[in-house]
Amino acid sequence: MGFGQLPYDVAHVLGGAMLLVSFVLLYQRRIAALVNALALQGCLLAAAAVWQGYVQGAPQLYVTGLIALAAKGIAIPVFLHRMMRSRMPDRAVEPVGSIGLCMLGGVLLVALAILVVLPATTGARALAREDLAIALSIVLLGLLTMITRRSALGQVAGLMTLENGLVLGAVGVAGMPLVIELSTAGLVLVIIVIAGFFARLLRERFDSLDTDMLHPHRGEGQ
Repeated sequence: MGFGQLPYDVAHVLGGAMLLVSFVLLYQRRIAALVNALALQGCLLAAAAVWQGYVQGAPQLYVTGLIALAAKGIAIPVFLHRMMRSRMPDRAVEPVGSIGLCMLGGVLLVALAILVVLPATTGARALAREDLAIALSIVLLGLLTMITRRSALGQVAGLMTLENGLVLGAVGVAGMPLVIELSTAGLVLVIIVIAGFFARLLRERFDSLDTDMLHPHRGEGQ
């Protein structure tokens, strides 16, 4: 296998792995496993950005990869794990519908992304076309994850998946401007949403404590 084929193969493996993790996030019911899958997808995004930076000769994509690794692969998952251990048990993240229907919907969305992107990008580089199709599939799966999750953390996972798909699409297009700014803006949005989720947990905890203080003997036998 020559180097001419290697960029396509590595980019497809990394993008396909991110797409597979998106299906794992759509299927997953446990909070700890959900956060672990998010960390894995963040690491894969970092690897994809670094590889595209090498293939395109674009050093700025190394910065994008470093941001993805530090924030999405390490910092955010570690924070979510600690917050879950201290605030809530490893309980299920129940979907709105059945898992089978969710997975079927995900497959249909991937097919839709391929049917939309490939004809619309005729004449572009094959690597860019296929990367955009994968990226749009991940974005749509992120939206589906947000729709089919009741819990705030499940919706945060969907938002992070959506943002990862946008960044993957941006790094896959040679000469795409403002890639670092796009990834940073998306990361700030995710952090704001996570902060809102954390504030909601704290408010629920304080409300529970206030209720216990006002009714200390509630639940005891009559």
